[in-house]
Amino acid sequence: MAERSLRGMSIGAKSLESDDNVDFAARKDVTYVCPQGHRTILPLSADVEAPESWECRCGQIAHREDVDDVADENGSKPQRTHWDMLMERRTEEELSELLKKRLKMHEDGWIPDYE
Repeated sequence: MAERSLRGMSIGAKSLESDDNVDFAARKDVTYVCPQGHRTILPLSADVEAPESWECRCGQIAHREDVDDVADENGSKPQRTHWDMLMERRTEEELSELLKKRLKMHEDGWIPDYE
């Protein structure tokens, strides 16, 4: 009976379909770099927003490589720090003069010493 058994493909192991005339979804490659220098390239769908960070294979958080170079797709400006806003209003020379003036006021007793 063993010699008459049918031999065939294992079910699910191989597909009988081919990739001919198949249109795949549009994709984009997003690159993430961790602090140790590992680069991870993820193929994502073209119509999704890529996350800003991704967990690297070493366990650290990797950030997108192109975030610093390119503004967001929606055109929003990068976040400004307090220092950026201060430098829009004053020069470093003006800030130096203000610091000297405030230190002098502190030494003369105009500004109380908080402890």
